[in-house]
Amino acid sequence: MDNFHTIAELIRIASERQKHVHEIVLAVESEQKLRTREELIDEMRQNWKVMYESVKKGLKGGIRSVSGLTGGDAPKLYRHQLKGFLGQAGLSTAAFAVAASEVNASMGRIVACPTAGSCGIVPAVLTEAYEQGRAEEDIVMSLFTAAGVGMVIDENASIAGALGGCQAECGSAAGMAAAALTEIGGGTPEQIGHAVALAIKNLLGLACDPVAGLVEVPCVKRNGFAAVHAMLAADMALAGVKSVIPVDEVIDAMDRIGRAMPRDIKETAEGGLATTKTGLALQKKIYG
Repeated sequence: MDNFHTIAELIRIASERQKHVHEIVLAVESEQKLRTREELIDEMRQNWKVMYESVKKGLKGGIRSVSGLTGGDAPKLYRHQLKGFLGQAGLSTAAFAVAASEVNASMGRIVACPTAGSCGIVPAVLTEAYEQGRAEEDIVMSLFTAAGVGMVIDENASIAGALGGCQAECGSAAGMAAAALTEIGGGTPEQIGHAVALAIKNLLGLACDPVAGLVEVPCVKRNGFAAVHAMLAADMALAGVKSVIPVDEVIDAMDRIGRAMPRDIKETAEGGLATTKTGLALQKKIYG
């Protein structure tokens, strides 16, 4: 199986072979890791199980981080889903993302997809798809599509806030989530590429400025925003909307922007929200 190093290559291989994107990723992973297709699918199914459980645990409430900065917002948002302006699907997705992120902040079990700081985004959109009646097998297979996108981003840019700002974490996760949803929605490989581009390019330049250096504020609620963002990107692509800038050029731009970002807004807690009056007061309260 030909390997891929760009989204364009992944799309080309899938299109030429008339296969779903997830099948290409699966084949490459099987060949490179010397593992069977069935082993990889079983492992991904376990990842999905952990994702889903983290969402459900967060929705139950009663969760609080050790710092006391976050916890309990996911149930509030979930209860608001029938009353809000955004609509039930959007608000429940945001609640799912916050739920998984609150579980992470309380040292619970999550899947870092692609990072702990962005762990709520992919699980949120897939939980929403699952609860709308999509088959679990489709959910599991779409995770390979998301993984393929993450692999390309990691190779050509970064998924780490310390290197690329939060655009590299929540931005990458939004692109991965949009890819997975687009495939579940019956999108073509080309539409998957557009969804990734649309998701990432509208989060370019996002700072990583965690208060007190903890992956809580603004990270937890930012997952909720990015999950809805990913859902819109998928819907745009499925509706036929195209990104003017090709997806690999968007990823390259993210890399260049990340390198140009000042150090103090790349997970150092030395700038942005971390150095607001309240942010500094919280840091002092937590660490003394």
